[in-house]
Parts: sequence; C-alpha cells; structure tokens
Amino acid sequence: MTTRQLRAFSHIVGFDDCPFARTHRGDVTVVGAIYSGLRLEGVVSGRVRRDGANGTRVLIELVRDSKFGAHLQLVMLQGVALAGFNVVDAVKLQAALGVPVLVVARHAPRPEAMRRALLERVPGGAAKWARVERLGPMEPLAGVHVQRVGLSRQEAERVLRETAINGAIPEPLRTAHLIAGGVASGESRGRT
Repeated sequence: MTTRQLRAFSHIVGFDDCPFARTHRGDVTVVGAIYSGLRLEGVVSGRVRRDGANGTRVLIELVRDSKFGAHLQLVMLQGVALAGFNVVDAVKLQAALGVPVLVVARHAPRPEAMRRALLERVPGGAAKWARVERLGPMEPLAGVHVQRVGLSRQEAERVLRETAINGAIPEPLRTAHLIAGGVASGESRGRT
C-alpha cells in the first residue's frame, strides 16, 4: 500500500483515565482530548467503574453524544483497560462508532501477568481476558506498542508519526494524560 492510498486521520480523540489510589473503589474519571490535526479542539470526560465493565459503553456515549462525534475519524486509547481492569472492548467500540481504534502503550505488555490478574482477582475476568485476546498481541510500531481495529499497520504507523510530536506518544493521548493528572491531583506529572 503506498502512502497515497493510506487514509489520513485528522480528527482524533485520545482517552486516558485519571490516576487513583490503589485502595480506591468506585468510579474513576476518564478524559478524552479531541484533536483536529495538531490543534486541541475540545475535551470530554466521564466516569467508569474501577475494575468494572462499563468502559466501552461510556466511551461510546462520550464520543457519540459530544458535538465532536460526527467529525471524529479515529479513537486512541492509552492501553486497553481503564480504571484498573475495566477492559474496553475495542472491537465493539469500533463497530459502534464506525471509526478505527488504536490502542497505544509505551512499553511492551506483559500479557501473562494481565491474564493471571484478570482470571484470579477480577470479577468477570474471563470475559475481559477474551476481549484482550480478540485484539491479538501488541505489536511494536513507531517507538510504542499497539493493537489496532479498523486500520492497517501502515495507517497506524503514519498516524503515530504524524501525531507524536513531543516524544513517542501521540498528542491526543499525551494531552488526555496531562489533563487527567491535573484533574485528579491538581497538577499534572509523570510520563504517559
């Protein structure tokens, strides 16, 4: 596939969750940073249950019910799970919104550790692990690791390179991370 045939994704939302204490139970705020090209256009936020099962539904609603939803062309996730082990069904998210989904992680995952944790300690862990397995293994790409639904490896690499202007993490995810940190603790800190 040549560069000319690759789709360009100019309207992107990147989601990340707010940091929370290990002892926290209940809901955790999730932030979506919406970009048009390299310009921040808006922010959406919602709440998902710690280790729960409502992450996919909440993200669908945040995108579909926002004024930005009609223009979005790509959803980026900072990892496949929010609020601990609230595993997003990226395939269902892609089908419901009709746009590709790109899961991004800075470091190589440890799937065996995740599988063990889900199956041994998390209610509904088997179903959550099945969602993770359905995505297939994360693949190294453009300095990060990704899972993708609805876009080719070449398209994923292109969008990563075009949006990662301050390091390896794409701006929509970096910005969502910074906002989430500021909302949770009054000040953003740390790396995405």
